[in-house]
Amino acid sequence: MKIAERQEIFKKLLHWYDHHGRDLPWRWHPRQGVISCQVDPYSVWLSEVMLQQTTVAMASERFIEFRRRWPTIEHLAHAADEEVMAAWAGLGYYARARNLLKCAREVIEKFSGEFPQDVEDLITLPGIGPYTAAAISSIAFDRPTAAVDGNIERVLSRLFAVSEPFPKAKSVINRHAKELCPHKRAGDWNQALMDLGAMVCKPRNPKCSECPIVQECQSYQRGIQQSLPKKSKRRQRLSQQGILYVGRRRSDKAWLLEQRPRHGLLGGMWGWPGSDWDGNSTLPPPCEGDWRSVGEVSHSLTHLDLQLSVQIALLAPSATPTRGFFVPTEQFCPSRLPTLMRKTHKMADKAIAKL
Repeated sequence: MKIAERQEIFKKLLHWYDHHGRDLPWRWHPRQGVISCQVDPYSVWLSEVMLQQTTVAMASERFIEFRRRWPTIEHLAHAADEEVMAAWAGLGYYARARNLLKCAREVIEKFSGEFPQDVEDLITLPGIGPYTAAAISSIAFDRPTAAVDGNIERVLSRLFAVSEPFPKAKSVINRHAKELCPHKRAGDWNQALMDLGAMVCKPRNPKCSECPIVQECQSYQRGIQQSLPKKSKRRQRLSQQGILYVGRRRSDKAWLLEQRPRHGLLGGMWGWPGSDWDGNSTLPPPCEGDWRSVGEVSHSLTHLDLQLSVQIALLAPSATPTRGFFVPTEQFCPSRLPTLMRKTHKMADKAIAKL
């Protein structure tokens, strides 16, 4: 693409972004009288980690909650692990929450509480990959770095009519992204591409009549925009069965909980003793008791669908568990459990109350 063509795309898209870009709680927008380079890197980083596995609407709501509880990276770095993990419930893999804490603490220890500006330094921090590093560098510090997320991949695959299927197309799209990325307002440029993909260049039924760069779009000119981007066949989702044991001591109403292994699904989180969801759905109860089934709970993770049998029991004061330990009722807080475990508690609590 010629320099004049790139400049025309840059001019049109940024003009559209200045007037139509999304207002998001972590973003300073030109309509607010601020042009580029004014965004708190802590906000950019936090929002990008949240957005990796949830919607913009959900991330916006939870971002506000996080910033209220931990307004600066210093506050987050000194937060208790279990509080941050509990607050992360519903935002995807808990490994991201653990890396969130590790990253905050490294920024404090290694960079005196200031996020580094260069991609090379950012990418050394826990949980920060090439895309997140590029997003922070460009959006927070206006460094001319292309940040390519799913929305941008779709926009560029259509703009340049990239016919290769994903993931092979990634290298081609990354090359186009680097060629287009400007030296000034790079952060606004990346966000403009993101917003165009989210609002106009949608996966299905793109609103080409509303696109500011439709005249430069090669796929539109060929009438193939609906068929792009091309993707390889998706792998079939896995489905596993398992079991969860919800026990409560009869004498003092203490709950039997355990902490899951650090690695693996729901790593390091508290919940009900149960199977490891590795295909083996049989597991003996964690202690003696009159265990009975109260049905099943279904839960979908990113790559796995779970169907778990829920067993409940009122346990004797002398019950000695082989795994987990009893948590006094005054210390038990369901909201700190991951979504699956909260869902199970809601089902089991009603049933136990009838025993």
